[in-house]
Amino acid sequence: MTKTVPAYQRIKNAILDNIHSGKWQAGEAISTEMALAEEFEVSRMTVNRALKELSEERVLERRQGSGTFVAQQQFNHTFVEVRNIAQDLKSANRDYQAQVVSKRAITASMLDNEMRRKFGIDEAVVSSNAKDADGTTNSTEATVLYEVKIIHFADGQPIQFEERWVDATKVPEFIEQDFSVVNTSDYLIAKSPLERGNYTIRALAAPDEIAHALQIAPQSPTLVLRRQTYSAGKVLTFVKMWHAGDRYQFSGKL
Repeated sequence: MTKTVPAYQRIKNAILDNIHSGKWQAGEAISTEMALAEEFEVSRMTVNRALKELSEERVLERRQGSGTFVAQQQFNHTFVEVRNIAQDLKSANRDYQAQVVSKRAITASMLDNEMRRKFGIDEAVVSSNAKDADGTTNSTEATVLYEVKIIHFADGQPIQFEERWVDATKVPEFIEQDFSVVNTSDYLIAKSPLERGNYTIRALAAPDEIAHALQIAPQSPTLVLRRQTYSAGKVLTFVKMWHAGDRYQFSGKL
């Protein structure tokens, strides 16, 4: 059964098409909310959701009293250089290994609200896909994301626990890869053009699963890097990288 694309997503796609085609250039105003509502025959609330999400993704910039504009592409200069951990360790002449803990396909109804919003999965679509027409559970619900968990080792000691989610519609063969050999980031870069990304780093106490993977005591301090990367205007992958606080450091140049 063909899935209906939510109205707000159709609006987002149309805006992205206009930007990518060059119709709307960086810094230029796009159509007003009212004009978009009339064009797509939807409420302004639906248009507002599309514009809000594109603003959060830094595709658009909303200016109070002036309208909505195509965002200027900016490069953030930070003190942290985020690198591929496999390359990082090998360049330091350390023995690198990766162990895949789990891989699984995820359907829309299995996701929490945060992940649905992050990957632009509409809740109405989730509800319609979770049940068949007769109200019974749909056992053939389509996969929307892949999830993989990997432990990265340096000289035999666990140094990073990676939890990654990937848009299955964009890289359908992702789940078939042997990530003890192939690095997840390298594979995604090779398969899908990456536009941009953003990340945060926080100090958190290790939950039991993370502590077990990193071979540290529960609630031990960890550094957690959360990163999401975009392709074609949408989130392609979201990853949490947990690092034992006394075994890893982030470095950069001033």
